[in-house]
Amino acid sequence: GEGGDDAVVVVRGRAARPAVVGVRRGDAREKDEEVEEEEEVQPDDEFEGTYAGGGAGATTTPGRAKIFIHTFGCSHNHSDSEFMAGQLKEYGYELVKDAEAADGWLVNTCTVKNPSQSAMNTVIERGLGKDKAIVVAGCVPQGDRGAKELKDVSLLGVTQIDRVVEAMERTLAGDTVRMLEKKALPTLDLPKVRRNEFVEILPLSTGCLGACTYCKTKHARGDLGSYEISALVARVEQAMSEGVSEIWLSSEDTGAYGIDLGTDVAALFRAITAVLPTDGSVMLRLGMTNPPYILAHLDAVAEAMRHPAVYAWMHIPVQAGSNRVLDAMKREYTVEEFKQVCDTLLEAVPGMSIATDIIAGFPGETDEDWKETMALIEHYKFAEVHISQFYPRPGTPAAKMKRVPTQIVKARTRELTAFFESYQPHESLVGKTERVWVSDIARDGTSLVAHTKNYTQILLPGGEDERARLMGRSAMVKIYESSRWSCKAEVLELVQRDPTVARVKLSVISSEEEAVAIREKLTKGKRVRIKKPAVAEVVEGCTTCGSETPCSSTATSASRYVTLESALFVGVCVGVIGLAYAKLSRRT
Repeated sequence: GEGGDDAVVVVRGRAARPAVVGVRRGDAREKDEEVEEEEEVQPDDEFEGTYAGGGAGATTTPGRAKIFIHTFGCSHNHSDSEFMAGQLKEYGYELVKDAEAADGWLVNTCTVKNPSQSAMNTVIERGLGKDKAIVVAGCVPQGDRGAKELKDVSLLGVTQIDRVVEAMERTLAGDTVRMLEKKALPTLDLPKVRRNEFVEILPLSTGCLGACTYCKTKHARGDLGSYEISALVARVEQAMSEGVSEIWLSSEDTGAYGIDLGTDVAALFRAITAVLPTDGSVMLRLGMTNPPYILAHLDAVAEAMRHPAVYAWMHIPVQAGSNRVLDAMKREYTVEEFKQVCDTLLEAVPGMSIATDIIAGFPGETDEDWKETMALIEHYKFAEVHISQFYPRPGTPAAKMKRVPTQIVKARTRELTAFFESYQPHESLVGKTERVWVSDIARDGTSLVAHTKNYTQILLPGGEDERARLMGRSAMVKIYESSRWSCKAEVLELVQRDPTVARVKLSVISSEEEAVAIREKLTKGKRVRIKKPAVAEVVEGCTTCGSETPCSSTATSASRYVTLESALFVGVCVGVIGLAYAKLSRRT
């Protein structure tokens, strides 16, 4: 894989591109669109969807380094793609919206369901057919590295995203690389190109403490590994300084955050809300959480969502309304405990909205089990229900279980979908005036997307002038129409930023004894590696040069390098003298 501009490397019979030997920074724009997991990718699909990364004036990197990025899956995956896009752009690659014009494709994958992996296969086949250099990242290569679809492409693991430049560079040069070793989490101060310039997706952790029998993601993301609260707060402050108006916390299980660090979500919420603007000009969206771990922190979660800068919305997957099915899934909670979570939050948080997930046709699910699931949804009438058929993922315990006949699974899915579409959760908003936060453009390419405090989607009139006036801002609107998924409204006035608004502090703080007891209960019988906090040594002055004041990082690094070089030189000299003395002793 080495050589100059004219070097050619043949890999599995395919002539590689000339190696990239120079870089030049340039402004660029990249497009990417998440393909819904149940959606099949068509051959003429252009995989479009915009990242904010520049525009006019983009330059072409030497070595024909134009890169196209396509992302499948959850918000955590999109955050990883944004970090990788940032590194590629900073190195000098041109991020392009046209897949056909790109030299290299970065495909970030999802392993949750069969359709998403099938769509990935289609993308890879299309790219290889067009002789594109392809790097496949994310959960599929990490959790299923032996998949036959991955044999001719480079692979990048979920904790290796900080090596994306190296992976792409070598792949463009003709190598097929495998970077799948699990290592420490990538730092949060990596450069980033956001898909939506107004939204910061902040990963809290990777992995989880569960062992769900149907889940393939666990194979890829592994056990729980959390970022330090200080690193997360620093990232929030950096994102706000860059002009974002929303911060989405992302995790495989927000409720389990920090257990491996000896802390918890209550402490995290206190720390983050403490740095948010007091006037609600930047909103925080809490991440998906499973019931077992949030049960211990319901008071703290409720208090966080009552904060004026936090959306009163949470994604809490139940998956089934039958305890027998939940036990077979190894979900570690009962229907009664899920109801306790919902009832507590709905009562404690005004206007609270809950989204949930249902898997239809889990192996062994009987008609009676399904009736219990239907009864649960009928009772709560959730504003959002993500309905999925059971998909047997290779290597999971559930894949070996006896499946429910396909026609029954489809019938159950249709029954739940029909009920879900039969009620209108937003009609009570018609005629009301609400404060909303504007952050996106609708699929029609014109309307603006905003959300209320409980995250109801509001569509506003668009156009270039309205985009310039409203994007990333908050406004008061009057709602005049509702539908199953959203409402339409007219803008009354912008909400002006007001830094004099009194700060709201969260006060729910568990005693240390209570916190330890909660962590012990949640981790009983589980493999959890508790990280020991590093003891910071307070040193006055510079330990390298001996000055009374700290040196700059650059000077310190240089002096350390010189000191190391000197030490090596002295070591070599001592070794040579020792060897000479030994030879002399033998002669005498």
